[in-house]
Amino acid sequence: MSAAVTPRHARHTAGLLRGIYLPRTADALAFAMSTYGIPLLVLATTRSAALTGAAFALEWIPRLAAFGWAGSIVDRRGASVVFHLASLGRALALAAGAVLLRLHPSGTVASVTVMALAAITGVLTEFSYIAAETAGAAAGRRAGSRAHRVQAVLLGIDQTATLAGPALAAVLLLAGPPPMLAAITVLSLLAAMLALRTPPSPIAPARTPKGQTSVGLLTGWHTIRSLPALGWLVTGLTLSNLATGLLQAAGPVIVVKHFGQSTTDVGLVWSAAAGATLLSVTLCRFAIDRLGLWPVGAACAVVASLATLAAAQAPDYLSYLVLVAVLMAAEGGMTVVLRTLRSQLIPPEKFGSTLSATILILLLPYPVAGVLTALTPPDALGHVLTACAVLQGLGLALAFTRLRTDPALRT
Repeated sequence: MSAAVTPRHARHTAGLLRGIYLPRTADALAFAMSTYGIPLLVLATTRSAALTGAAFALEWIPRLAAFGWAGSIVDRRGASVVFHLASLGRALALAAGAVLLRLHPSGTVASVTVMALAAITGVLTEFSYIAAETAGAAAGRRAGSRAHRVQAVLLGIDQTATLAGPALAAVLLLAGPPPMLAAITVLSLLAAMLALRTPPSPIAPARTPKGQTSVGLLTGWHTIRSLPALGWLVTGLTLSNLATGLLQAAGPVIVVKHFGQSTTDVGLVWSAAAGATLLSVTLCRFAIDRLGLWPVGAACAVVASLATLAAAQAPDYLSYLVLVAVLMAAEGGMTVVLRTLRSQLIPPEKFGSTLSATILILLLPYPVAGVLTALTPPDALGHVLTACAVLQGLGLALAFTRLRTDPALRT
C-alpha cells in the first residue's frame, strides 16, 4: 500500500510545485516589488507626504475597479490563460515605463509615468492574482482535509515575496528607477511563462452578457451572503484592513518624517513584517491541525488589535518595526483561516466571481487609507491610527464572537 501511495504523493507534490507554487512565487515577488516600490519612488523624488498618499490611493483604486472583470473572466476563460496574459501585459507595461524613465528621469514625464505605472500594474496584478488564487483553491479542494496546508504554503509564498520584495525594491531604487522596473519586468515574464503549466480550472457557462461585469460581482456578493462563516470573517477583516492599510500608506511618512529614517528603512519594516508572518503561517498550520480554525483565528485577532493600538503610540523606529511585524504576523494567521474557508465553502464554478467580491470588499479600506494619509498632517497620523485600531478591535471581536459556534470554523 505504501509503495503505491508514495509515488502518487510525489507526483501530486511535483504537480503543485510546477503548476501552482512556482508561478505564484514569481508573480508574488513582482506584486510586492511594485506595490511597495512605487510609493517609495514617489516619496524619494517629491518628498511630499500628500503625493505619497495620493500615489497609494491611485495604485489601489484601479485595482478595485478591475475586480468586476477579473472574477468573471477567470470563471469563463480559466485561470491559466488569464494568469499568463496578465503577467505578460504587466511585463510590457513595466518595460515601457523603464525606457521612459531612462529617457526622462525627472520632470512632468517622469511623474506621469510613475503614476500611470501604479494604475496599470495594479489592474494587471489583480487579474493575475485572481487567477493564481483560483488555481490554488482548486489545488486545496483536491487536498481535502489538508486544504489548510496548501493555503498555508501559498500564504508562505506571498509572505516570502513580501519579505524580499520591499527590501529588493528599495535597494534597486538606489541605482535608479529603471533598474527596479527592469527587475519587476523579468519577474513578470517568468510568471507568464510558468503560468503556461498551471492546471486548467473549472470553467462556468458563459451566462453573463458581454459588458455586464457587475453581474459577476453580484454573483459573488450573493454567494458570500449565503455563507455566514465567510461573510462574518470578511466583515471583521475589512475593518482590520483599514488599520493595516493606514500603516502601509503612512509608513513612508512615519518612518522618514517622524522617525528620521531613510526610505530603505521603510522597506526593512515590511521585510521584517513578512519574516514574522512567514513564521506565524508555519506555526498556524500546525496549530490548526491541533486546535481548529476558530481558536487560532480568534487568538490572532486579539494579538492584531493590541499590536495596532501599540504601534500608534510607538516611541521610536525599532519599537514601531517590531509592533508592525507582530501585527502582520497575526494578520497572516487570520488570512490562513480565511483562505481555508474560501477553498472549502465556495462552489468551484463560482469561485472566481466570489473571490473577486471577497477581495474587493477586503481592499476597499486601502484607497481610503491613502486618502486619509494625504489629508492628515504628519503629526496627527498617530491619532488617526489609534482610532482605526479601536475600530479594528471592535470589528474583529464582533466577527469572531458570531463565528464561535459556526460549524465551518470548528474543523
